[in-house]
Amino acid sequence: MTTVQGVVDRVGPTLLRTVLPGERPVTDVVIAEAGRRTQIAEGDLVLGVTVNTAAKATELVEHTKGASAVLFKPPLAATPGVVNAAKANGTAVIEVHSGAAWAQLVWLLRTVLDAAADDEYGAEPGPAGLGDLFRLADVAASVVDAPVTIEDANSRVLAYSARQDRTDPARISTIMGRRVPDDVLARFRSRGVFRDLSRGRTTIFVPAQKDGTLPRLIVPIRMGGELLGSMWAVVPGPVSDERAAAFADTAPVVALHLLRRRALADAERRRSAELVRTVLQGKGSVRLAAAELDLDDEPHRVVAIDVDTDDALGAEGVRLALWERITAGVGRRPAVTDLHGVLYAIVPDRVGWPALRDALRSESQALVGVGVPAEIGELAESRAQAEEALSLVRARLVDGPVATHDEVWPVVALHRVAAAALPTDATDLGLLPLLREHDDQNGTSYVDTLYEWLRHPGDPKTAARALRIHANTLRYRMAKAVELTGANLDDPDIRLALTVQLAVGRWA
Repeated sequence: MTTVQGVVDRVGPTLLRTVLPGERPVTDVVIAEAGRRTQIAEGDLVLGVTVNTAAKATELVEHTKGASAVLFKPPLAATPGVVNAAKANGTAVIEVHSGAAWAQLVWLLRTVLDAAADDEYGAEPGPAGLGDLFRLADVAASVVDAPVTIEDANSRVLAYSARQDRTDPARISTIMGRRVPDDVLARFRSRGVFRDLSRGRTTIFVPAQKDGTLPRLIVPIRMGGELLGSMWAVVPGPVSDERAAAFADTAPVVALHLLRRRALADAERRRSAELVRTVLQGKGSVRLAAAELDLDDEPHRVVAIDVDTDDALGAEGVRLALWERITAGVGRRPAVTDLHGVLYAIVPDRVGWPALRDALRSESQALVGVGVPAEIGELAESRAQAEEALSLVRARLVDGPVATHDEVWPVVALHRVAAAALPTDATDLGLLPLLREHDDQNGTSYVDTLYEWLRHPGDPKTAARALRIHANTLRYRMAKAVELTGANLDDPDIRLALTVQLAVGRWA
């Protein structure tokens, strides 16, 4: 048995929004009919299908004592009369998206309640309803008289029809790889297919292509204005308006399945994220959370991933899409959560991190910091190290988009020393301010030259290469710097002090 909030979580925020929360158990769905006193039992979800005024909505709520929740479309759900009457009865109030069809919502709610009953009695409903999606693909294939695939908004294959009488290399590679290959995506994108999908076209026909790709009839899967995915049929040629319309009519049912699948996945992700946060913070029942996450009792690393993007999906959506992409081929997926705009993952050091590191090499969007291996109870320290390594990547103090704390320790040490010295104004002592002022006024580069000369003692050729100048130019600059400041660079304490000062300016 599930609660009102459990139903809302499973259906998802696209269709339902909680106005007045409630935790009563839910047992059935009841439609309130206009002009008739609806029989209400404890545990009912009461749908105000025919209610169209605030007064009628308030009257309905007043007669729902014992019901778990009442559901209205906006603006009725948020009216003071409805909310006050619901508070008096202890009834939750849920707002239904204005674009949702009541019939589809009834079907979806009953599906959620059936799934909850299956969970209660130990039934095996399958992975997020994918079995139903495969059956729907078969139904859609019979309607359009062609093989069908159902894909999500990221072109990943969720289900496909058993019918395989008409196929081409693009369909085969799509089904085998469980997502549309990049070259196939590029071909359809060049023909404006994804632009048409985003604009809300009911059906899209794509003629045969020169590379042997057969014609496609494509239907967007939408709910409440949101593009959830698409259905692709491999057709012999143009399809009649009647058959195309019948194919499109199957999309709302598929949309409900996708919403339910996403709601279940979101609920599981939220639960997993809370457990991951417990482990990363090192507070509370860390061992219990690790056991629920099925983390083996072996050293793990914390990986922090940031994505700098202006993508219309929003940063969180981009991070999650990136995460699913980079972990698709690494076997068992690591525990993951999103904290303050950064994606954190807990991966086994011996197997998980090498596989994830290889997957990250092709992701130029991702900036990654990695902590050292730690036991389950000490992962809070690995998280702090991952964050420190990520900060070095963001500041471009290390080469490349990935920094592993135990591999970039020299940079970590320099950065910590520099950060500690910066507030002391140590860089304003001695001869360095004089060189800096000369560079600013005359366009010289004595400070940079001194830095590289100190970094490569006794090796002027390497220091000159770092500055992209000739070694003789380096010698000339150093002679002028000594002449200007009168510094005794043979004194080891002066060289050490200058090295620290210059490091502060570059590593803090």
